[in-house]
Amino acid sequence: MPADLQAQKKAMRAALIARREAMPDRLARNEALQRVMRVWLLERPDTVIGAYWPIKGEFDPLPALYRWKEAETSAIDGKHRRLGLPVVDKIHKTLTFHAWYPGCDMEPDAYGIPKPKDTEVIVPTLLFVPCVGYGIGGYRLGYGGGFYDRTLATLSPKPFTVGLGYTSGFVDDFEPESHDQPLDAILNDNGVVWPV
Repeated sequence: MPADLQAQKKAMRAALIARREAMPDRLARNEALQRVMRVWLLERPDTVIGAYWPIKGEFDPLPALYRWKEAETSAIDGKHRRLGLPVVDKIHKTLTFHAWYPGCDMEPDAYGIPKPKDTEVIVPTLLFVPCVGYGIGGYRLGYGGGFYDRTLATLSPKPFTVGLGYTSGFVDDFEPESHDQPLDAILNDNGVVWPV
């Protein structure tokens, strides 16, 4: 990546994170996006979902997903619903997903983000991905480490991917790079913004 593009993306990330962390109506936006997620999940057949532990003012998907898990009595084909959180593979710079449930033992990963401790690896068919920013075409701006892009490029079968972010994260002139993996859908506190 050219140095000037790298600097532009770094500045964009910093501005979007600062805007997100300073939202005066965070509680209302969180509640709105929780509702959007719960409604969106009603039509999904998935029984294994991967998500993330929120950092730097990110939207927290875990309450909506725990409610989804609690409703497993209506799960498809009687299968148990499972949730997973990412664990960083420092060698390959990819992610695996390990089973998570409220109250499970957690420990910090290589970046200080909580991860499940000693739980089994799961393979999600639906993956919720955090967005620092997002744009047209289902492209997201992450933190620059490329973990999700590398992970999605190697998973087979590839899970259905859904970006989660606030309306303030939309970047109308966002230009993806060749390695960027588009998401299948993006949800924000106003509803489904991709596909439109």
